[in-house]
Amino acid sequence: MTHAMLKGSNVPLEATTVRAVLRWTPGQGVPDVDASALLLGPDGRVRSDEDFVFYNQPRHPSGKVWWLGKKRVADGSTDTIQTDLAGVESEVSRILLVASADDVPFDQVPDLRILLYDATVADGEPLAYFDVEPQTGKETALICGELYRRGEGWKFRALGEGYTNGLKGLATQYGITVDESEAAEEEQPAAATFAAPAPSTAATQPVPPQSTPEVSQPLPPEQPTTAPSQPSAPAQPTGVPAQPAYGYPPQQPPATTQPAYGYPHPTSQPAYGYPQAPAAAATAAPSGYGFPPPGAPVPDPDFRLPPQGPQFIGR
Repeated sequence: MTHAMLKGSNVPLEATTVRAVLRWTPGQGVPDVDASALLLGPDGRVRSDEDFVFYNQPRHPSGKVWWLGKKRVADGSTDTIQTDLAGVESEVSRILLVASADDVPFDQVPDLRILLYDATVADGEPLAYFDVEPQTGKETALICGELYRRGEGWKFRALGEGYTNGLKGLATQYGITVDESEAAEEEQPAAATFAAPAPSTAATQPVPPQSTPEVSQPLPPEQPTTAPSQPSAPAQPTGVPAQPAYGYPPQQPPATTQPAYGYPHPTSQPAYGYPQAPAAAATAAPSGYGFPPPGAPVPDPDFRLPPQGPQFIGR
């Protein structure tokens, strides 16, 4: 006999192994629903993170509670948790049967129902079912029901309690440690929406200071722009008029090159500071500068002036 349950009602279980099946009607815009279970101790909290059975941790260490996975059936889609009630550890007083929808509100999940089957009976009718209806429609995680001890046996209670902060919020409330890295990944898309306008704003602003060192840094030695300027100074010495450019050897001036100021030069040495050769003879000297003009009488070479002064008297 199948029991149609209302919220808050309970039913005793005679089966030693039960299969809790979540079923819903899929469609466009309908999220995928995940089934999970939390094993609670006498204080109403998990003993460790291993007491959380879901798709990433599909089997409890005791081997008595496990996740069977999803199926597509004629009535819709299903996700299933199975429990060996006879072998559950005595420290476990309750087992919560949870539905979550990837942070999508359950008002978008039609025909959500939890069904309990005797796992030892193949193709048997459900022992009980409960149509789960969220109270506000904004819940993203629901405790559909719970298996709990009563004396030496077990019972099932229909709950339908909702949480708006998803499976992580529900699990945290019962003592599960949520990985901070996973929480950061969930917050990253929201942070990106605020950071998105930053590139467009920065594009209208002047070039940031950090780009200046790249322009003002000297070019590396292999750059051609600096190579010609390095040997140019020693390649063309100053102060040597006869040194031509481009590395060709200098040409010697001809022997008949006349120096400056109109005077003949007896050698091939140019003027402007180069040493002059001595005069050939006194008669070759030009007039002026203390020499007698041409045609003047020549003085007697034997003429001597008499001694002058008292120092020559008596000699």
